[in-house]
Amino acid sequence: MTGYQIFWPLLAHVALVYGLYVLLGMRRGKLVRAGKIRKSDYRENRDEPPESLVVKNCLANQFELPVLFYACCILLFITEADNLVAVCLAWVFVALRYAHAAIHVTSNDLRYRSPIFAAGYLVLAAMWGWLAVWMAVG
Repeated sequence: MTGYQIFWPLLAHVALVYGLYVLLGMRRGKLVRAGKIRKSDYRENRDEPPESLVVKNCLANQFELPVLFYACCILLFITEADNLVAVCLAWVFVALRYAHAAIHVTSNDLRYRSPIFAAGYLVLAAMWGWLAVWMAVG
C-alpha cells in the first residue's frame, strides 16, 4: 500500500479523543449548572464527580496504549510495511478503542470493558509483530 491508508485509523482515534474531550466538557458543564460542583474545583482537580470522572479516566486511557499504536503506525509507514494486513489490524484496534470508550463512559462494566481492552492489546501486539517480521524478512 504505502499510501496514507495507515493514517486513517490513526485519525479515527484522534477523533475519538476529541469526542471524549467534548463529552467531558458537556458533563462537567452539566454538573456545574446543577450545582453539584464549582468551576474552581476543576482548576484545583478536587473530587471529580463520578459522572465526569469516568470520562476523565477514559480520556487518560487514550494516552496510554494508543501511544504505542501511533508509534507503530508511523513505523509501519516508514518501513513500507503498511499493507492490507497492517491497515486491517489498525482499524480493528481503533474499533476496539471505540467500543472500550463507549463502555467506559456508560456502564463502565469491567465484564465487558476488560475483554475488549485485552483484545485491543493483542491486536496491537500483532501490529508490532507484523512490523518485526517485516523488518526481519526485508
